[in-house]
Formats: sequence, C-alpha cells, structure tokens
Amino acid sequence: MIKIVKYVMADILRNKIIIAYTIFLLVIGMSVFNLEDNTTKGLLSLLNIVLIVVPLVCIIFSTIYVYNSAEFVELLVSQPLQRKHIWLSLFCGIALALVLAFFIGIGLPVLLYSFSATGIILVAVGLMLTVIFVAIAMLAAVKTRDKAKGIGIAVLLWLYFSLLFDGLVLFILFQFADYPLENFMLFLSTLNPVDIGRIFILLKMDVSALMGYTGAIFQNFFGTLPGMITATIVMLLWMVLPLYFSLRIFNRKDL
Repeated sequence: MIKIVKYVMADILRNKIIIAYTIFLLVIGMSVFNLEDNTTKGLLSLLNIVLIVVPLVCIIFSTIYVYNSAEFVELLVSQPLQRKHIWLSLFCGIALALVLAFFIGIGLPVLLYSFSATGIILVAVGLMLTVIFVAIAMLAAVKTRDKAKGIGIAVLLWLYFSLLFDGLVLFILFQFADYPLENFMLFLSTLNPVDIGRIFILLKMDVSALMGYTGAIFQNFFGTLPGMITATIVMLLWMVLPLYFSLRIFNRKDL
C-alpha cells in the first residue's frame, strides 16, 4: 500500500499542472503579503483563493487523474491486492500530493508573514478542503464510466458548493423571513464544507459583525468550544463519507 501511495505521489508531483498550481499559489501568497501592510487584509485576499480556486483545482484534477489511471488500477486489481487497499492508496497519494502543493503555495507564505491563530486556521481550512474535494472527486469518478460525464458531475458539484448553495440559502431566508430560522441556518451550514470553512475564518478575523444577524448566530455557536468541535467533526465527516461511499462502489464495480 505504501509503495502505491509513493508512486501516485511521485507521479502527481511531476505533473506540470500541479507544478504550475503550486507556483501560482506561491506567487499569489507572496504577492498579497508584500503588497499589503496589514496581514489581516492579506488573509482576506487569500480567502477567496482558498474557498474557490483550491476546491476547483482539487476536484477537477483528481477526477481526471482517476480516469487516466484506469489501466493502472485494473493492473493492480489483477494482482493479489485487496480492492480497498488499492482505492485508499490512490486516495492517499492524490490527497497528500495536493496537500503538499497547497502547503508550499499558501501555507508557507501565511506561516512566514502571518503566523497567528487566524493564519493557522486559514491553512488548516485549506488543507481540509483539499482532502474533502479529492474525496468528492473520487466519488464522482467511480460513479460513472464516462469520463466527460464524470468531469461534468465534478464541475457541477463545485458550482453547487462554491456558488449555488449560497444563493439557495438566501432564497430560503427571503421566503421564510418571518419564521425563526436560527437552528435551521446552523444545520444548513453543515451541508456545505466551504461555508463552514468561510465561517471559521471570518469569525476568527472578528469580522462577524459585518455578517449582520446571521453573523451573531454563528458567533454564538461556532465561537464556542462545543461549536468548534462540532464544526471540526462535520468537516471530518465530509472527508470520510464520500471516500466511504466511493470505496463501496469500487469494491462492487465490474472493471
């Protein structure tokens, strides 16, 4: 299993797309902090990169890589190896390579220029979102044999989590503005890992007042220790559940 993980990691880290992705993040990270005197403004500038660009690259690259590795996976399946070990090795290799790329590109500049609780949380959220969207990508890839359809599903999932979900939440808020929606809003936020990451970072930056009434709700829950533990558990579930379902499908799939 470790040999497969090392092979996948080495293969991905040699990929020109990942090298360009790492350099892009590193240039953006260094530029933001060198252009801004205030590190908080620099972290806010990186927030959109972490919440939009990182999930997009992770989900599309991982989906394409799984499809391109179909022959390699079939070769491994023909060997005396358990399917779950093959799938978990592929996941670990992809996730570790993308985590390393993110840490070099965003993690190093943040820790160098803004070594604080807010900076550490920004990096932690980015690392968790990287792993989450790799897991979601593998579920989308194993669900269908058609490469174009699988990539389309991955892009639609990214659009839903990054853009459409917030629109649906606003629609619900406007339609049911006369009803108490505090607990329902907290529940809705758990259905989107990107939203949880955004709330975590904004609350740590003490800009929850800018979020109005909903900011006060999130501050009262996510600002407490039980709330932070609950949100962390939810993020971990977002890592585990898509991987678990993709593993079940892969174990039963006729290659």
